[in-house]
Amino acid sequence: MPPKTQARSILVRQIGFRYDIAMKLGIPYFLAFSIYGVVSPYLAVLVRDLGYSPSVVGLLIGLFELAGIGGPFILGRFSDRLGRYRPGMTLALMLLLLSLGPLILFRNPLISALSLMVLAVGVRSIVPLLDAVATLSMRNPADYGKVRTVGSISFVLMTLFLQWTPLFQPHSYTAIALWIALSSFLMLCSLPLLPAVQRQAAIADSEPKPLVAENTTTGVSRSKASTKAYSSVFILGLVIIGLGRLAMAPVASFFSLYIVEELGWDAVGLSWAIAAASEIPLMFLSGLAIRRWGAPRLLLLALIAVAVRLAIYALFPSPAGAISGQLLHSLCYGLFHPAAVAFVSTHVAPERRAMGLTMYLSLGVGLPTFLGSAVGGFIVDHAGYRVLFASFIVFAIAGIVLYLLQRSRLETASSRTPLSA
Repeated sequence: MPPKTQARSILVRQIGFRYDIAMKLGIPYFLAFSIYGVVSPYLAVLVRDLGYSPSVVGLLIGLFELAGIGGPFILGRFSDRLGRYRPGMTLALMLLLLSLGPLILFRNPLISALSLMVLAVGVRSIVPLLDAVATLSMRNPADYGKVRTVGSISFVLMTLFLQWTPLFQPHSYTAIALWIALSSFLMLCSLPLLPAVQRQAAIADSEPKPLVAENTTTGVSRSKASTKAYSSVFILGLVIIGLGRLAMAPVASFFSLYIVEELGWDAVGLSWAIAAASEIPLMFLSGLAIRRWGAPRLLLLALIAVAVRLAIYALFPSPAGAISGQLLHSLCYGLFHPAAVAFVSTHVAPERRAMGLTMYLSLGVGLPTFLGSAVGGFIVDHAGYRVLFASFIVFAIAGIVLYLLQRSRLETASSRTPLSA
């Protein structure tokens, strides 16, 4: 075997899919998460700089998250039916770009709310569609974390760039919107690179991943099993994921304002970059961890880390405390997200992959973040950021308790749905 062919064969075994597909996925992931590198740290700052109070900021960010639930369902279902994912992503990015003008030109709560909702449909639809392409292109969904690592690297580079470049004004809503627009346009230009995943081919390539394997006793075949929409174990896992994300809502929606207003520290980009950088090693190695311990146990570990992270923010209101909490992002997201994607991929049939991932990102992430944002703003107005973080620990504890009560069901069901052939 020629050295080049041998090297490529080793890469296929290590990564789980072909080199050309890895490259075609890597560039869109890099550009997609450059968008998140602007939106995640600075969206709340943008809304605050429009002149709204923390309680209104919470409601507006909550509406953003709420719209981020419904929009991806529509685009995900459209893409699943079409069997192709580029058209859905094109529409998502166009909506994103169109929302920015009204958002920065009009300081009216209604217009701001509508603009943020359209923005959310675009932003929140990109990742589940990209994830659908990735997991359907890969031999093994447990290796999703390897390509997703490219997104984390992009997020780190973008946040560090915005932290230190003179080309960006962190307290200018116009500057924030312009950088969102630029990164979205570049992502739009990268869509032709995506692998052309066809639904029937994807189903054939994803043979090991239906809900249950063929049972010689009952005679239930893989094809019949895949017609079952969503299992009770999948719903149970989604509830546990949702509790974890509800506990994380104060971090997602108010951490940037906590840094600026509570700590008086102008390091929004740096603090988010630290969090994203910490997730990269575990994101890359998540496939090994998932195969060794299983996705459900990793979700439990992430819930424990979320509770500890919130306690650090509440008890140690200082730059050192903020950095310590951000380093736990390695577990709260770097390990949590690949485990959640692997859990969904093993409990949802391949032909429903985009919808399954949309349910995770919308109902398991978007809805809890909406609820946490809407309530969190009022807590900040009346009690402050430290009480906000401390009070949300209860949701992480609830997720841990539910997991322990249903541990046998979760771990047994996941062990019966293999992640690889």
